[in-house]
Amino acid sequence: MRNLFSKTVLAAVLAVGCSASVLAASNNTVATVNGMAIPQARAEAMMRQLTSQGQPDTAEVRAMVRDELIMTELLRQQATKKGLDKTAEYKAELEGLSARLLANMYVRNWVRTNPIGEAELRTRYERLKAQMAQKEYHPRHILVATEAEAVALLEDLKKGKRFDELAKAKSLDAGSKEKGGDLGWMMPNVLDQAFAAAMMKLERGQITATPVKSQFGWHIIQLGDVRDTEFPPLEGIRAQLTQQIQNERLQGHLNQLKQTAKVN
Repeated sequence: MRNLFSKTVLAAVLAVGCSASVLAASNNTVATVNGMAIPQARAEAMMRQLTSQGQPDTAEVRAMVRDELIMTELLRQQATKKGLDKTAEYKAELEGLSARLLANMYVRNWVRTNPIGEAELRTRYERLKAQMAQKEYHPRHILVATEAEAVALLEDLKKGKRFDELAKAKSLDAGSKEKGGDLGWMMPNVLDQAFAAAMMKLERGQITATPVKSQFGWHIIQLGDVRDTEFPPLEGIRAQLTQQIQNERLQGHLNQLKQTAKVN
C-alpha cells in the first residue's frame, strides 16, 4: 500500500500545495505541519483522483492520503527554506503542472455539463445490437489429409456409418476427434473461411455433399444446430457505452477547438 501514490500524483500535490497558507486547525484541516495547515479539500481532491483510478475509498486509503500530504508539506517547507521555489526550474515545472491541471479541469467540466441523454444512449445501443447480430453454429467435422480420404468417408456415411464413430477413428483433429468431431458452438468469423462458408449453407443435421478444403486439410462437416447470439441488455453495458459516447464526443470537441485555434 505504500506504493499507492505515483510520481504524477505527488507532483500534482506539490503543485497544489505550493501556496499553502496558515489555517486554524478548526477550519476543516487534515493536519497542521509546523504551523502550516493542510486543507481537507486537498485530501478530498486526492481521494477523487485515486478512486477514479480504481482505488477503494477506505479508512486505510484515507490514512495513506493523510500521511502522503503530511510528507509533501514537510518537503515543501524544506524546499522553500532552500529557496527552490525561486528557481527558474521550479517556475517552469509549476507552469506546466498548472496548465495540465486546468486542462484536466476543463475536460471534467465539459463532460459534466454535456451529459449523455437516455435517448442517445438507447439509439447507440440498438445500433450496436444490430451490428453485432450474428448466429452461432454447432458443427461436427472429420479432418483428413487428402481429398480421396474425404470422399471415402462420404461413401461410408452414405452406407449408414455413424458420423461420430468415423470422426473418432479417422479425424486428424486431436481436439475434437474424441468428442466425435464436435467443435461446440462457434462464430463463423473464428473459423477458416472455406469451412465457415460451407457450414453456413447447411441445414440442421445436414452433411456437406462434397469435401471441403481448408488450410488444415480436407473436411466433412455436419451442422448440428444454429442459434442467434445473445446480446447483453442495456443495463449490463450502460457504463461502458456511456463512456464510449463521452469519449467520442469529447474527442470531437477537442478536434473542433484545435481546428478553430490559431497555431503558428
